[in-house]
Amino acid sequence: MSDSVIYATGRRKTSAARVFLKPGSGKIKINGKPGDEYFETPSGRAAVQQAFSTADMKNKFDAYITVKGGGVTGQSEAIRHGIARALVAVDESLRGALKGAGLLRRDSRMVERKKYGLKKSRKSSQFSKR
Repeated sequence: MSDSVIYATGRRKTSAARVFLKPGSGKIKINGKPGDEYFETPSGRAAVQQAFSTADMKNKFDAYITVKGGGVTGQSEAIRHGIARALVAVDESLRGALKGAGLLRRDSRMVERKKYGLKKSRKSSQFSKR
């Protein structure tokens, strides 16, 4: 491990997270707030910690994260994706464990756009025979 800062980007739906990791004691700062304060739901906090716990790197890195777009779940999973990618950049041997847990795969599901002539993305007006 080097003392330099490691950078990675994580994405999910319309959320994008920039993750900066440096060796430290396990502090996580998201958009200038502590991680526990930024995500109030237990599932959001667990998603952020999941990559660290899978790689057995719980209190070895400090993370400074900026995240934009989407909602709570999209942001927390974008952060999880970014942390996993940064950990692989630190140590390539972690790739198998993180890939096996599905943390390196970008979840690309997005809301489908509304099309011209339809009420919603797929809903059309009711068919009338006469």
